[in-house]
Amino acid sequence: MTRKAPPLFNFLDVPRPEVPGEALEVLLARKGVRLERIVSLGHATPEGEWYDQRQDEWVMLAAGRAALLIEGEEKAREMKAGDCLLLPAHCRHRVTWTDPESPSVWLALHIMSE
Repeated sequence: MTRKAPPLFNFLDVPRPEVPGEALEVLLARKGVRLERIVSLGHATPEGEWYDQRQDEWVMLAAGRAALLIEGEEKAREMKAGDCLLLPAHCRHRVTWTDPESPSVWLALHIMSE
């Protein structure tokens, strides 16, 4: 039996959020792996809060601008379209800023440890 591929879509074709914030869409979920598209507009992790995930996360900023602070680092990492990094499990981090004028579009790959 031949399986059909899902319809084609453009990863960067996202509606502009009407209010500042963040929207997450799971694009693919399989055992041990989750792929997400995150659209941010003027979003920041609330002060004093940190993401502390059980899984590794590879993240790429596909469009827009943002800043990401890694716990223990003095300065947030400024990101532009095309920038990416691997956040190992339990690498505490927070988004300090995303562009308030234009959506920031993230591709996040979560890899669960075995």
